[in-house]
Amino acid sequence: MSGLIFLSFFDLEKLWNPSRKEKVSEYAKKETNNGVSKPVILFDGVCNLCNGWVKFILKREKNQQYLFASLQSETANKLLVNKNIPQNLSSIILIENNTIYHKSDAVLRICRNLNSPWHLGSFFGVIPKILRDFIYDIIAANRYRWFGKQQKCELPQTDQKMRFLEL
Repeated sequence: MSGLIFLSFFDLEKLWNPSRKEKVSEYAKKETNNGVSKPVILFDGVCNLCNGWVKFILKREKNQQYLFASLQSETANKLLVNKNIPQNLSSIILIENNTIYHKSDAVLRICRNLNSPWHLGSFFGVIPKILRDFIYDIIAANRYRWFGKQQKCELPQTDQKMRFLEL
């Protein structure tokens, strides 16, 4: 699981300048406002490891099914309001079919929808959740120290901008 995340870390892109706010695409608004089919992945927007994981997903997912938002965004706050999820930015969150997955459950659920051979990462689900989440928590607690932290959120590539809910 962490190996998949680590592999995605080495794809560098330009940083996004937050003073240059761009309008959220109508496509993304429609998908989230209507509560329709597209699952949403919430991630720590300043974490290098988390940004690497998002890039990894974008390159390997089936059918461009995920939408993305930074946990620091207003969109994430709106999606998580009244959901009993602590907003301490220490976990990736997947919202799929009105169900919220976090920590290792979110990672495994995302792996199920990646192209071969990466979908095999979902087989780590045979490991007890308490152990998976323990390992996840160790990585999450050290992610800034091991992989670094950015001052600004990254700018997605032009063809991927419509997949991000708040830029």
